[in-house]
Amino acid sequence: EQAMRNTARVMSDLQADVLGIVEAEHRPGLAMFNAKIIAAVGGTPFHHIMLIDGNDDRGIDVGILTRRGYSIGAMRSHVDDRLLDGGLIFSRDCPEFTVTTPANNELIVMVNHFKSKGYGSKAASDARRKAQAQRVKEIYAGLIAEGHDLVAVIGDLNDTPDSPALRPLIAETDLKDVFVHPSFDAGGYPGTFGLCNAANKIDYILLSPRLFERVQCGGVWRKGMWPGVRPKRWETYDELRSPHDAASDHAAVWVDIAV
Repeated sequence: EQAMRNTARVMSDLQADVLGIVEAEHRPGLAMFNAKIIAAVGGTPFHHIMLIDGNDDRGIDVGILTRRGYSIGAMRSHVDDRLLDGGLIFSRDCPEFTVTTPANNELIVMVNHFKSKGYGSKAASDARRKAQAQRVKEIYAGLIAEGHDLVAVIGDLNDTPDSPALRPLIAETDLKDVFVHPSFDAGGYPGTFGLCNAANKIDYILLSPRLFERVQCGGVWRKGMWPGVRPKRWETYDELRSPHDAASDHAAVWVDIAV
């Protein structure tokens, strides 16, 4: 119960207008969580909730929630994108959500959850993530060619910025990681997972140049994560008394953009 409530506290305290979600079971479950649990901790539920079923048979999908005034319009799924051998590229999906902002700008958000480093050999896992990064690179290039210049690629990419697997996306596009923005505050730790060491920097907000130039500030919200014991690394919610109470073993990455 406390883990659910702490998850809702994170979702509420971020005060995000657009929130990407990783590992949600299905849209009805996400909608119920939004309406019941966020409200139960004193938060304001989001107005729009969208999730497209992905390829993972465990029901861990990616989705998006937005506030009133940030309507979700056109959506495009990539669940059927395939490798040359016919295998599926995406472990979950790489949905494109088109969000119209109050200023009438079209923001395209691609929410991702790349292949983990577990469940299979390292070589196979690395190859799968690299294929996923390459495909996201191609999708992004297509959007830019179509004239969409407000694009964000967000989510758990399950590897570090200097990894060969993420090179197609990190090094071979003009997408910028919000961590490198001068106004970004990482909170004293370089990572986003576990104890947030550099080797655990695996969660991202990657922005197109036009979005990146509009960044006001950003940071990492860790109050819902277990902080360790000796030393306790960061402040947490009072209700987080053991690892079982954690909202997640991942931090929430946030950015404030004038769009």
